[in-house]
Amino acid sequence: MASKKYLFLAGLFSLLVTSGAFAQDSSSGSTTSTTPSAYKGSSYDYMDTAYIPARRAEKQRSFLNNENPYPAKPRDMIELGVHGGYHFIIGDMPGIPGFGGGISVRKALGHVFSLRAEYTGSFDYGQDYKPYTSYLGSKVSGNPWAKFGGDQFVANYKTATHALSLDLVATLNNIGFYRPNPKVDFYALAGYTIMAADVDVDARDLDYSGVDFGAKKSDIRKQIKDIRGSLYKNFDENAPSQGNRVPIGRMKDNQLLRHGLDAGLGVAFRVSKRFNIAVEQKFTFTFDDYLDGFNTGQYDASKDIFSYSNVRLNFNLGNASKRTEPLYWLNPLDYAYNELNEPRHMKIPPPVLPDADGDGVTDQFDQDPNTPSGVPVDVHGRPLDTDGDGVPDYKDKQLITPTYCQPVDEDGVGKCPDPECCKNMKAACDLGVLPSITFKGRSVSISDDQQALLADVANRMRQSPDCKVVVTGHAEASKASEQLSWDRVNAVITHLTEKEGISGDRFIFQYSGVPGDNHTVDLRTASDADQGPNTVPPPHPNLRRSK
Repeated sequence: MASKKYLFLAGLFSLLVTSGAFAQDSSSGSTTSTTPSAYKGSSYDYMDTAYIPARRAEKQRSFLNNENPYPAKPRDMIELGVHGGYHFIIGDMPGIPGFGGGISVRKALGHVFSLRAEYTGSFDYGQDYKPYTSYLGSKVSGNPWAKFGGDQFVANYKTATHALSLDLVATLNNIGFYRPNPKVDFYALAGYTIMAADVDVDARDLDYSGVDFGAKKSDIRKQIKDIRGSLYKNFDENAPSQGNRVPIGRMKDNQLLRHGLDAGLGVAFRVSKRFNIAVEQKFTFTFDDYLDGFNTGQYDASKDIFSYSNVRLNFNLGNASKRTEPLYWLNPLDYAYNELNEPRHMKIPPPVLPDADGDGVTDQFDQDPNTPSGVPVDVHGRPLDTDGDGVPDYKDKQLITPTYCQPVDEDGVGKCPDPECCKNMKAACDLGVLPSITFKGRSVSISDDQQALLADVANRMRQSPDCKVVVTGHAEASKASEQLSWDRVNAVITHLTEKEGISGDRFIFQYSGVPGDNHTVDLRTASDADQGPNTVPPPHPNLRRSK
């Protein structure tokens, strides 16, 4: 009995080691499922009624109409599997490796539980390494094994089994709060098994008297194998009858009809939406101590146990447009998390954000919450101040004040000093205060509102054909800044000559040497003392800008 416990624990330990070696961490690498899906998540589109069977259509309708918060359970695929692996009996006689295989069908009941029906055919073998004497007569009757050395024999067996089982399978890890659908499915199972077992022995008249039964187990088995020829052949006799056991369940004095409970653990690896590979350890606890053809004591409570370590190839069957993957491969929180992340179905009321002054900028972002009605504002809710003189446009009586005429008075009017040379200017050359043209960033393009200012300058020049205009840019002490200032002065003169038709010889080109705002080009009426060319070569042509 002790050996059974050790073998049982060893089987469980082997499964856990195998699971740990092949388990995948769904949080490492890409966590996004590659399964094609109509929904933003990694599952099916929960609003698609094609997945819903007719008997649950009313619940889905109620959900889609926001009358019920829970979607209907969708149809899912059925899993068909084939399996095979190492099979042996934990019993009264030492087992040697056998094998088993079969087919299974699994259907999900929900996201955690599923039912699996399967057939398993197996061949189990055993070979004892110690001799027994006639005391076996009190344990079994009709001993078929050949005797040697007086009244000794060595037991062996071959058990061929056909088993049908129905198991409840519980998936242990598909509900994930921090990941999408699982790539690996850890599961446990328990169920009921019925079986038909044919227990046979090698009963040939062989002489084992030359075997050294005091040697190591492996050496004893090798000696016995040499005598038998093979540990897997020549099983021609039925095993001994069960003695005191009633002959219920025996078929043709050969097959034993028995039943038992089974339990196991497994891990499946998702390869695709249609296919997964599983490794499983399953134990079947029979209500019989005779499936290895032998028992060590009458009414012995140590029942035989089937151990089955197997690999499974599982295929999901069904129309993918009408059925999801089996539900145990789907995280039931996937729909909820994706709906929270990007709502498609929730009833969300429109946001109401206060805007006390009605300027279009909500109070939480409005830096001037008391702007008068109808006053244009910037993105921060402050009244526009086009010339940047500190007086908002709706109060500014001089909307465009050149920077060299600032600071301004409370009405936004600048105080431009008259140069000594200009005090005796002829009236015909008085063009008035001309504007500064403002450029954004490092651009050399003239915006529409600045073009309107140049149109006014051109009109004044037409009315005073004897006047010239000094066009002045401002540059820092760098090549890039000097070239940028040149490009902007050139852009202003080019616009006035080509767009407004003003003669080019009426301008004086200045792009550096005068302090001022680097983002502006200033225009002023030329005095008699102002002399200079109307065009200047670019200082650094390799740095020219066109926009």
